[in-house]
Amino acid sequence: MLEDDGLLGECARVGLAQRDFFVEWVTQIRLARRIMDGGDYSCLLLDLCLPDGDGLQFLRELREAGNDVPVIIITARYEVEERIRGLEYGADDYLTKPYSLDELAARLRAVLRRRDGRASNILVCGGIRMDPLAMTVQAGEEPLDLPPMEFRLLRAFLQQAGKIQTREALLQALRGDGVEDVASNLLDVHIHNLRKKLGSERIKTVRGLGYIFIGDD
Repeated sequence: MLEDDGLLGECARVGLAQRDFFVEWVTQIRLARRIMDGGDYSCLLLDLCLPDGDGLQFLRELREAGNDVPVIIITARYEVEERIRGLEYGADDYLTKPYSLDELAARLRAVLRRRDGRASNILVCGGIRMDPLAMTVQAGEEPLDLPPMEFRLLRAFLQQAGKIQTREALLQALRGDGVEDVASNLLDVHIHNLRKKLGSERIKTVRGLGYIFIGDD
């Protein structure tokens, strides 16, 4: 998230973390440029009026460099021409301030679904069906009752099924609200519990790298 207003930035960071998003927040274009050059991000929340430049020019720079990260522009500018220019430069969505955190979270989920080629929130993989909004899970035809941390962990696995996930990424999924600390050994406990409920073959350990969720039956 690139937002120079300290109060708005902190409220968005905490509010989105409480809605199960991991947010890295910076206040200047030069800092955003640095972290985006070195990281793989799912979406950029972009303010336009920034202390070291114009957000639209930064967006244009990203697109010209071949960076296709989804971008949601969040700004107090209301002019239609400005919105059109942002979309033409490659923005995926536009939200004006003041905004509802629930609406922002919904727009984020919609952008991420489109990026992943999904039209629905529902996650389906290897006979497991999860509705993240309704907080329900089915394994085959049977409902599966999971405590919050196991639910978060399974959601992280389903979202990246077939891909190796590091311990740190999974610990972040367990934290959920981005505030509480989670002991590293708790990850092992919850993975053990999920293996008991889903079958030991579902979650494989990749030595030295992390874990991978096997979706094929």
